[in-house]
Amino acid sequence: MTQTTRRSLLLAATAAVVAGSVGATAAQAADWRKDYPALTLGVITSENEADRIERYKPVRAYFEKTLGVDIKWRTATDYAGIIEGVKAGKIEIARLGPASYAKAWMVMDGEVEPLVGEIDNYGAFGYHAVVIVKKDSPFQTVEDLKGKRFAFADPNSTSGHQAPRYFLGEAGIDADKHFGSATFSGSHENSVMGLVNGTFDGAATWWRNDERSNMTRMEGKGMIEPGQWRIIWKSPKLPSSPWTMHTSLPEDMRNDITTALLRMKDDDPAAWKALTDGKAQSYREVTHEDYEAIVRMIKSNLEKRRGT
Repeated sequence: MTQTTRRSLLLAATAAVVAGSVGATAAQAADWRKDYPALTLGVITSENEADRIERYKPVRAYFEKTLGVDIKWRTATDYAGIIEGVKAGKIEIARLGPASYAKAWMVMDGEVEPLVGEIDNYGAFGYHAVVIVKKDSPFQTVEDLKGKRFAFADPNSTSGHQAPRYFLGEAGIDADKHFGSATFSGSHENSVMGLVNGTFDGAATWWRNDERSNMTRMEGKGMIEPGQWRIIWKSPKLPSSPWTMHTSLPEDMRNDITTALLRMKDDDPAAWKALTDGKAQSYREVTHEDYEAIVRMIKSNLEKRRGT
């Protein structure tokens, strides 16, 4: 056998080994689909169920196309239901708020992790909790709402409860004593509808910027007339809501889902528009450190309510 022939055989063998290695890696990366031919998606109740299902239809279709598995929908009447679904292993992909992620992290002893969070069209990572009143009401500050009817959204909502309670408390306003009544409406939309209809004098909800908020979304859907509300208080900036997964799930699955989320805007503009109202710049990867301040906030609220 000539030296040239031996060299050719060696190169061919090396190429075969490399090709086999790449093929094995690809097969390993797809292994999680054998154990998880379907994944369940759960999303907190920030809007009514019919609109939430419709908003996530193209997102589910995008996941199915990109991940190559069926995507099931899991609903719950409150934020705690989605947290419990993640904890019980019944929800593989969960869209949580910062506070509901922090609560999940606490009750699951850290066995949940955030994947990505949103960057808005202005390049900002985060949003605000706000207190709103009807535009024509006499109330100009939260102090003016003393003894009045107030709406929180859900106990585990960041902007709809935890952040207002914490930051108003820092300013000397105890929500349990300041308002005449403080009701959990069940969702951000319920709070605003109650405000507009006169059930509540003030409400806590989310606001990202003048173009994007719970109220502008409701206006766009024809649920309320434009300009019926006014902001009288705004919190410091809160981190964007994270997509999350249980830490026990396969690493390759988490990597594939993270990549799909990061590529959604470019790979499926229709799904991206449905998810973000077309008013977001991108997603970026996040870690637990992005939400540690929210964990401290939740713990502080719990301690104060328990009187410890």
